[in-house]
Order: sequence, then C-alpha cells, then structure tokens
Amino acid sequence: MSTDGRVAVTTGIARLHASPGLAGPGRLGLVTNHTGVLPDLRPAAPALLEAGARLVALFGPEHGLHGTAQAGESEGAQADPATGLPVHDTYRCGGERLDGLLLDSGVDALVYDLQDIGARFYTYVWTMFDLMASAARTGVRFVVADRPNPLGGLVSEGPLLDPAWASFVGRAPMPVRHGLTCGELARRLNASVVPQVAGRKADLTVIEAVGWRRAMDAEATGLPWVAPSPNVPTPTTATVYPGTCLFEGTNLSEGRGTTQPFEIVGAPYIDARFAPALAELALPGVHFRDLRYVPTFHKHAGRPLRGVQLHLTDREAFAPVRTAVAMLATLRRLYPDDFAWRTTDGGAEGTGHRHFIDLLWGSDRLRRAVDAGDDPLPLCDPPAPPGRWAGDDVLLYP
Repeated sequence: MSTDGRVAVTTGIARLHASPGLAGPGRLGLVTNHTGVLPDLRPAAPALLEAGARLVALFGPEHGLHGTAQAGESEGAQADPATGLPVHDTYRCGGERLDGLLLDSGVDALVYDLQDIGARFYTYVWTMFDLMASAARTGVRFVVADRPNPLGGLVSEGPLLDPAWASFVGRAPMPVRHGLTCGELARRLNASVVPQVAGRKADLTVIEAVGWRRAMDAEATGLPWVAPSPNVPTPTTATVYPGTCLFEGTNLSEGRGTTQPFEIVGAPYIDARFAPALAELALPGVHFRDLRYVPTFHKHAGRPLRGVQLHLTDREAFAPVRTAVAMLATLRRLYPDDFAWRTTDGGAEGTGHRHFIDLLWGSDRLRRAVDAGDDPLPLCDPPAPPGRWAGDDVLLYP
C-alpha cells in the first residue's frame, strides 16, 4: 500500500472505464486476463460493458484468461462466462494465423490491459508486440491501457538482447530488467521493431496511468496486487524474478511446485557450502538462508532438495540480475561436475537443442563466461538507465 494507505495511481483501464471514448470509435477487443481489474478489483471486461464500451471479443495470453494454466500453457479458446464474449487464445499464435484471428474477430481496435512485471522474458510484453504487429498489418488500432512497472522505472539491468537469440522470451533488444511500463515499451517497439516485421507502424494510443512516478514500486502505488501468473504470487516474487528466472535455464529447481517460487532455488547435489559461499559475496540488499524443500511438481518433483532462500533486506539496493549471475558463477565453481544448463527441449546439455539460458539472457555470453570461470558480473551492466537505452521520447512518466 502507499504510505497513507490510499490508492495513489489511476490505471489506464480505470480511466477507460470512466471514459470509454478514450479507446476511440468502433468495436473493441480486450487483451486481458485475471490481472485486468479496476482498483476495486472488479474485472475490467464486464465493467467496461456496463460503462457502455462496445466490447465484442476477449484475447487471452499465456496462462489463459483466468490465469489457471502453468508456464508454457494457456486455457484455449472459449466463451467467457462473465460476459458471454468469445475468448481468442493468442499464446503461440503469430503471423498469418494471428492476422486471421484478428480479422475474424471483427474488432476495430484492440485494448491491451495485462500486468507486466518488468522483465524481458515475461511473455505478456511479447503478446503485446505480436498483436501490435498484427494490428499494423490488418489496419486495427492498438490501445495500451497502461499500468505501473511493479519494480519501478529508475533502474535497468542486463544487456540488450542480441537479435540472433530472439524468441518468445525476448523478441527485440531490451535489457533483462527494462524499467519501462507496457505503454512505454509499446512506444519503443512501435518506433523500431514493429515496422520491420509489419511493414508499417501500428496506429498506437497509450492511455497513461495517472499519478505513477518512476520511483514507485508496486506497493507504493496502493493498487491491489493480483498475481500476474501462477508462480508470481507476491511483489517480492516479482522483485527477485528478473534474476532467479535465469535458473529456468539450469538443472536447479527455481522453486516451482512450492509456495515460494523464484524466492528459493535448490538441487539434489547442493550441500552445506552453498549458502556460506553466497554470504561471503556480500551482495547488496539480500541475505541467503540455507534450506531444504521438496517440490510437488516441475523440476525434481518429489525429491528432497537443498538450496537457499533469498531474503530481501533492502529492495532499492537489491540487484536481482547481478545477484542471480553471482549465484550461477558460485554454483559452477562449487559443483563443476553436477551443475548443468538445460536445453530448449528441457533436457541436458549435448542433446543438440539450444541452451535455454541463452534465450533468457539474450546471447550465449553469460553461459560461456560462467563455464570458462570468468567474472560474469560485468555482463550485468545495462546499456544505460531506462530513459537512455529506450530514448527519452518514449517515456511517459517523471
């Protein structure tokens, strides 16, 4: 909550609910899921209909309209029981297929309202990008109902993605922790990458979130926290995620199948050396606690694991990307015969598939540095603060 206990920010979707004309004329499609709520937690879709918006279709991302699907899954096409509107599944849908879906829906404009968490590999932003490119190709207007970046907007971390490693966890150059809102990202992508894939810019409108300042994190906004996906239950999870998500590219559990995903990591081969070795690094804003746990699903399901929990002591000082990279280097040093990278098919190294860590990092430089025993921390330096790497002209908030 904000320091005075009140909501400090009016989201783009709340402004659209108050003034449906902000989306422009014609039939609207809403790109949304369970995070698409007003500040009083009313779902946006039925609220917009009640307010008189010409909403005719819904579009769901990874995890589905209701957020029930795990990573890499969606809920499929269906009818929304709350509104009776058709729901179009956009996950893993692109190119001509996505264009056809958009044209068949009969919408004149798409309104995007999903809660991002500020990391390049969180897929909602790439759903936005794919739909924005499709909107540009099909002549559909694109409207972003903006929301705050829950990590704030003053800091970026990690290198720009190398286009040679583009995938659905990173389609275009931006840092790992990007420091922008979705509206700002849309402006950046529409000025650079959308014309390359669509042949023209999208007809883009951003409905700004009033009252947000770049120094605000999720709790400072006073807005209710709705878990953006099944394994990001709290603002603390979102804070560590830009770093510990990198463990998805390793043979360690990143805590899926527990009540503290991404806040804990572990493996069968971890022993008593790991937590003290991390403590010796004196990384800012975090302490490491030795722990044991048994995941109920995902990697190492049902097996006793040992690892660490990240306890944040200073969120402003904590650097999630640098912290995770230091952890990876420590693992390679302590457990050279056991630590391994996973490939894109979920298997071990040497299977002929690409290393998933390379897609997450945006190049193979991190993996190669860790394997060579080189200091990987310089790789974590961002190209510039958010306003400089993205261009001050795309920024919407002070």
